Amino acid sequence: MKYPKNYLEEIKLRLKVSQVVGKTVKLKRRGKEFIGLSPFTTEKTPSFTVSDEKAFYHCFSSGQHGNIFDFIMKTQSLQFGEAVRQLASQAGMQPYKFTSFDVEKEKRYQTYKNILKDYTEHHHKLIFEGDSSAMNYLKNRGISREIISEFHIGFVPDNSDYYNELSKKFSEQEILQTGLFYKNERYNKFVNRFHSRIIFPIRNVMGDVIAFGGRIIQDKKIAKYINSPETEFYKKGKHVFNLDKAKSVTNKSQEVIIVEGYMDVISIYSSGIKNVVSNSGIALTENQINLIWRFFSYPIVCLDGDSSGQKAALRIAENLLPYIKENNKIGFVALSSGMDPDDYIKEKGKDNFEKFIKDNLSIEEFIWKIYLNNLDRSDPFSVTKFEKKFKILCQSIKDQTLRKYILEHYLEKIRSLTPLQRFDKRKKVNNYKILNETKKIAIAREHLTKEEIKEYSILYIMYNYPKIIFPRSEIFRDIEFSSKSLNALKSELLNLISKDELDKNNILNLKKKYSNLIDDINQNSFIKNIFLKKNENQQIELLNEILKELNEIKFSKKIDELENKLIKEFDEKSYSDLMLLKNQINKE
Repeated sequence: MKYPKNYLEEIKLRLKVSQVVGKTVKLKRRGKEFIGLSPFTTEKTPSFTVSDEKAFYHCFSSGQHGNIFDFIMKTQSLQFGEAVRQLASQAGMQPYKFTSFDVEKEKRYQTYKNILKDYTEHHHKLIFEGDSSAMNYLKNRGISREIISEFHIGFVPDNSDYYNELSKKFSEQEILQTGLFYKNERYNKFVNRFHSRIIFPIRNVMGDVIAFGGRIIQDKKIAKYINSPETEFYKKGKHVFNLDKAKSVTNKSQEVIIVEGYMDVISIYSSGIKNVVSNSGIALTENQINLIWRFFSYPIVCLDGDSSGQKAALRIAENLLPYIKENNKIGFVALSSGMDPDDYIKEKGKDNFEKFIKDNLSIEEFIWKIYLNNLDRSDPFSVTKFEKKFKILCQSIKDQTLRKYILEHYLEKIRSLTPLQRFDKRKKVNNYKILNETKKIAIAREHLTKEEIKEYSILYIMYNYPKIIFPRSEIFRDIEFSSKSLNALKSELLNLISKDELDKNNILNLKKKYSNLIDDINQNSFIKNIFLKKNENQQIELLNEILKELNEIKFSKKIDELENKLIKEFDEKSYSDLMLLKNQINKE
């Protein structure tokens, strides 16, 4: 039994040829292709080439060539079905289960494609042979005959009777399931849905026509643009106009421009910019962006500059933010009011348009800019609402690591609206006067954290230099050390120091009680060698620097804890605590 074509194509879409072949052959990139030693013959000079763009491999030494299924079958001696199952698993797809329904569906799909193919070819001819109004419209929009032919643009006249032609080869049910016609019950007549319109074939990524978009060319009180209705084989939110052509430039660029309409795509394409697609006038869906990301890692949304276009762009940004990843990003550009991409190219030229596209905003910066434009900074209620929007927005991001950094990005930007000094928790801890010996010894003490190294140093000074600690003992009582044993030793030392009772007997008692810990402190405290070389004033200064560094480590640690908590679940107390900590550091 045959596998459905859609299932096989889905596997090929998910897996690049270089990805499959690269598991067997060591490949090196050469231009748009890859080259390696043949897996079919013994050779010293590489003659085996792989093209992801063409989804094809070729071995010049043996003459072997084919797609990913051919490669797996030939290199692993598998049957076609076995190769399909293996590659489906590699692509993260479930094994296909054949049913009688699948066979019938495949037959219906072939019929569906044949009807749309006939419809496309017939009406494409009419645009050159029939009513000149359609050709004049396209000519005035700067669309050449070559582009009309490449996109198979067609025209459906008002008096179209093409249903009768199709009915000679296909049944009424088969024709109606395409959505190209509907029955006028009053007149018992089949009406061409796209009559009086220029039609733009919508193709899937394999290049099959699956639907149409239509534009009215005369001033009538009807919709300017219409699309095919959804059918068994066409779902609006799952397809992207012109992706079948645009994906051919994926090896040249990781960027693709997303515009609103068919004419925008065709106008930009006519200028020589091939990496352009359209979401066909609907809100860009998760399915559409994931399909685009298969071929381009950085799509750039460029919608019309009017208010409706910008509102649509913001909706897209808000809807897609949850799905961005490290290697799957999305940018935005905002056209001037009342201007669409076609207008921009005609007015300023292709080169300036490309520069304009390059100057795009990342999705998080675009959202910030639009929100900020509507913010009344003098109104605390407006600022509060503004802040809550971003909290909710960030919580929707599925990638936890990215969520953390975008949240931090927004929190810092929100804080920048106030006069508070910005705090950068990434600033280096060792900015003070502690000598380079600290770094060297810290590296040697691999079993200790930076925090513990500072704590060991303080306890070493307490134990061996109590006179320095005595006048400032209260400072140390408020410091919470990282472990119970360190806190317990610190407390006992402070009690003895404050009473001036740290004599030989008490030292011996402490050593018995905390034998291993005190030995560890005396052996691993970097400060002991440095301390011996200092006078008392220098020792006090050094102690203050250690305290300062320890406080900063603890602040950073607490900030990380609160941020991680906020990433998982927002709550006002954690957020307030976070802001207080950062404000405290700013004041120090």
